Amino acid sequence: MRPALLIGAGLSGLAVAAAALSLVWTPWDPAALAIGARLQPPSTTHWMGTDHFGRDILSMLMAGARSSLAVALAAVAIGAGIGTPLGLAAAASRGSLLDATLARLNDLIFAFPALVTAILITATLGPSALNATLAIGLFNIPVFARTARGAALSLWTLDYIRAARVAGKGRARISAEHVLPNIASLLIVQATIQASLGILAEAGLSYVGLGAQPPTASWGRMLAEAQTMVAIAPHVALFPGLAIVLTVLGLNLLGDGLRDALDPRLRGRLT
Repeated sequence: MRPALLIGAGLSGLAVAAAALSLVWTPWDPAALAIGARLQPPSTTHWMGTDHFGRDILSMLMAGARSSLAVALAAVAIGAGIGTPLGLAAAASRGSLLDATLARLNDLIFAFPALVTAILITATLGPSALNATLAIGLFNIPVFARTARGAALSLWTLDYIRAARVAGKGRARISAEHVLPNIASLLIVQATIQASLGILAEAGLSYVGLGAQPPTASWGRMLAEAQTMVAIAPHVALFPGLAIVLTVLGLNLLGDGLRDALDPRLRGRLT
């Protein structure tokens, strides 16, 4: 068994389970204010304490997992859904106008810092979880396009692809039936990496007030609200920070473990 895969799956699964559970139950209402119980330390009543408004931190973390994962996974879906077909099309027509245009667009997008441009987009369109998703998803498109193109190019020179072309199959059909299944493992690993980066990006946007808006809970906004209270109530910043770190770490370990498990060259070396 691969420890990285197990640890990554466990940490990622914990975040997903917390997000799913928050749909039907949280210990307290994450939006309920209780000024008389503000800044309480962890106790049997509030396992992770309360914030400066008296809100239960554990309940807010569970609800925040839902919004953070939703933004990150939706952004990955946008990037993979648009970028992968573009990359496959560019590889199938290597050297064409489509290939050259896609390469230049990728270079143009990668030339700008992703988070700074995401802040610009959300500031222009307005702060919301939807606009944050679109901004993060935009930068996932060239990542998946370049990954799919690079992996697919190496397959188009193989004999079974040539056999499919001789059999009369078109480039689109070959890409869907023969190329995509053989690069799916690489795309899955890339998706876990982009999901972890998406969580960091969502936290950053929420930290500056451009992500999910109140009363929707968000890990990034929890950190922003806690930054002035670290000295008197460190638990208010500690737990959302740990949630971000552990979830991102889990997704990265999951990606490394999946790469080792799905890559036949590494699989033979590790077994």
